[in-house]
Amino acid sequence: MPSLVCFSLSTAWADQVVLKNGDRVTGSIIKKDGKNLTIKADLFGVVTIAWDQVDQVRADKPVNVVLADGKTVQGTLATANGKIEVATKDTKLSLAPADVGVIRNDDEQKAYERLLKPNWGQLWAGTGSLGFAGTSGNARTLTFSTGVNAARVTNTDKTSLYFNAIKASALVNGKNSETAEAVRGGIGYNHNVKPTLFVNVFNDYEYDKFQNLDLRFVLGGGFGFHATKTERSHLDFLGGIDFNRSSFSTPLTQKSAEFYWGDEYNLKVSGATSLVQSFRMFDDLTNRGSYRVNFDIGASTKVAKWLNWNVSLSDRYLNHPAPGRKTNDFLYTTGLGITFAR
Repeated sequence: MPSLVCFSLSTAWADQVVLKNGDRVTGSIIKKDGKNLTIKADLFGVVTIAWDQVDQVRADKPVNVVLADGKTVQGTLATANGKIEVATKDTKLSLAPADVGVIRNDDEQKAYERLLKPNWGQLWAGTGSLGFAGTSGNARTLTFSTGVNAARVTNTDKTSLYFNAIKASALVNGKNSETAEAVRGGIGYNHNVKPTLFVNVFNDYEYDKFQNLDLRFVLGGGFGFHATKTERSHLDFLGGIDFNRSSFSTPLTQKSAEFYWGDEYNLKVSGATSLVQSFRMFDDLTNRGSYRVNFDIGASTKVAKWLNWNVSLSDRYLNHPAPGRKTNDFLYTTGLGITFAR
């Protein structure tokens, strides 16, 4: 009997959504944005419902409602005579469903307001990892690797940073030699000019001892298109022009203009695992027939609140490498890392 009373009380104080086909979802309303309503159901977890399929909605706990004129009010929700009634502290509003622009619970509202006027030190999130590996005995080897990826995303722009490095050496039969040494890093900035169109600028740096590459400096910019943008996945296509200055130890220095194109893809595989992929094709406009390709992919799985298991692969392809060098250089790392957000 007590459990029945508790169940009845929890139902009475829960938000409810009734669909036009008669189905009822009970839980806690998270948000209504665009054409969809998101509710955390008691039995099914987070559920997304088409707004035009909602017949009745009720929220006993105050939510934030953005009206058609852009004004935001806070109050409880109920449905009467085909209208949605918003009961605030001072008044009661009766709205047609089409006039309800956005609904946000307190957490969603705080997250939205945080994006409005953040300072430069806020909204950064990312992962960092540090790895060591070695052997001792007949052969002695040591490998060091590190990787950092960070991004600051607001309502209108995105700033991203990345850094990857590896250094490996081996001592075999008394002879010491370096087997890998590479550093890659850069910064990118995207600014939305329309909901689906953005301006893109970037600056990349690269050092690779075993490609005889002392320093590659790349500065470029162009436009991009948000092909897919949901809570679970983002897919962007972009392209533009860049300047490439590559200094080799052969010695040789190349300066060229390039046309670049590619994509960026983020996917939440599950609540704990996410995937990030980036592809760039650089066609040399100065030395026709020459090109290079950057491809990066990584996965991160949360094993604790701040601890992740990371796997990454970074490929750099150059169709005309320095004499005696291969066209492809792969850099792959795996290990534990930290997650940070501010």
